[in-house]
Amino acid sequence: MPIPVVIPWRPAPSRLDAFDRVRAWYRDELPEFAVRTIDTDDDVFVLARCRNLAVASMEDPDGVIVVNDADTLPETEALRAAVAAASVNGLVNLPYSEYRWLGAEGSAQFAAGTAPIDCSVEQYVEGACSGVYVTTRRTWEAHAGQDERFRGWGFEDAAWYLAHQTLLGAPPRRHAGRVYALHHEGEVRAGVGYERNAALMERYRMAAGERAAMTELVAGNRPEHAS
Repeated sequence: MPIPVVIPWRPAPSRLDAFDRVRAWYRDELPEFAVRTIDTDDDVFVLARCRNLAVASMEDPDGVIVVNDADTLPETEALRAAVAAASVNGLVNLPYSEYRWLGAEGSAQFAAGTAPIDCSVEQYVEGACSGVYVTTRRTWEAHAGQDERFRGWGFEDAAWYLAHQTLLGAPPRRHAGRVYALHHEGEVRAGVGYERNAALMERYRMAAGERAAMTELVAGNRPEHAS
């Protein structure tokens, strides 16, 4: 049975090329995976809610699902290793130990046929914890998933990492390999929404390592409970 891959996706002109290349990558390199997209009816793109809904769609709480950003390519063997581990280790698995942002030059090289590992890298992102998640519904629900109060760009992945580490007693499990983020226009990191996200992230930093405090914080991470 194909392994589900869900891509949170709302069309944006600068992201279309990367999105098409991610889908083609799965079709050509990872044919045992079945790719679909997900969005919500929110007025802004709420990535955390898309991810939560994707995982919640799994009927089998112990079935493995991949949640893959629309601009990110995983390496085949690392992803397969993460899928095998996610069904047994009770953690969210990240199929990479190195995150490469290819930028415009590297993305153009990839489009021209260069293997991702040989493409120019604009930035190696230290401590990245986004891009591709491999999990089960049981594991995702055990630490309350991602906080849907993060609306628009910013911080939902870093906050999630702290919640995972605090509530599950360990960081997400990484697997040796790389992911490659393809070029698109950057999001605006300013404004009222961004500042609200930053303030919520600070609450996660304060609760990190404190199980009771983190449990209370994530209890309000759905819109109907937002504060």
